Amino acid sequence: MRGLNPPEVSGVAGVGDAPPLVSVCVPTLHEEQQIASLLDHLAGLDGSFEVIVVDGGSRDATAQLARDDPSRPRVVVQAGGRAAQLNRAAASATGEILVFLHADSRLPPDAHATLTTAWSDPELVGGNFTLRFDGADRFSRLLGVIYGLQRRLGYYYGDSTLWVRQSTFAALGGFRELPIMDDYDFVRRLERLPGATAALPGPATTSSRRWQAIGIGRTLLSWWVIRWLYVAGVPAPRLARLYRAVR
Repeated sequence: MRGLNPPEVSGVAGVGDAPPLVSVCVPTLHEEQQIASLLDHLAGLDGSFEVIVVDGGSRDATAQLARDDPSRPRVVVQAGGRAAQLNRAAASATGEILVFLHADSRLPPDAHATLTTAWSDPELVGGNFTLRFDGADRFSRLLGVIYGLQRRLGYYYGDSTLWVRQSTFAALGGFRELPIMDDYDFVRRLERLPGATAALPGPATTSSRRWQAIGIGRTLLSWWVIRWLYVAGVPAPRLARLYRAVR
């Protein structure tokens, strides 16, 4: 894992090179309270983005709100879980860089410039963003500290906004369609590739709402114990049952 300094916007991609198109892939399920705010946020960022919202079959207005949004994201529907959604989004993406963003997460204002800096370094294959949990409370700050420590050890998940070159995603075969740990499985395979990964500066932010609901003890259980059981070879369907019990 390599750290990356904040970028200089000019000259990062080389003389005469156009900046890369960044495809932001957003999986949704029952996110009508978040989707409009997220699309407004993405529309306000500097740089060249395309946004792909892939809905998992929401029974609320998520998909329709996305279709009606003035930013005109591409909206597709894909059943079968989050990994299937992300693979569908990536298949329809045209950008050189793929970014996998949760509906309750937000990119930093200079995300495109930072991603362009990473893209211009051929040794970098992907990674994530430095993560901050929203809220000024002690719980959110503690989560951020713990997550940062995990990242230094090479452990990170989809809530820290994964990014990868389109060619690298294809080489990995995308996300494995697991009922749980699909993001961590992808990260483990990414980290094994030749080259380096980077935690890009920002930070990106994500909601601490679901972790606050279960408390710090169960949060750490879901982050650490379930991860190590997965590494030890416990089947993903069994871990999914344990995760539901923890939550």
